[in-house]
Amino acid sequence: MSQLNLQANFSDADAFFAALADLHREGDERKSERINARLILLLANHIGDQAVLIEAMHIAAQVTTTDE
Repeated sequence: MSQLNLQANFSDADAFFAALADLHREGDERKSERINARLILLLANHIGDQAVLIEAMHIAAQVTTTDE
């Protein structure tokens, strides 16, 4: 049974995606990687549940035909 909420849970997904894209627009690849790493750690700390975090990592690591 999944502990990770995979249902849409954004109040405004488009606004979040736009803000995330803007965050990366001005920087180089190295800066974007550092931002992503810090964002992941901040959100992981907020979630705090090791099982949910591991499940999310496994799902994120799955390669789909659209990712290739």
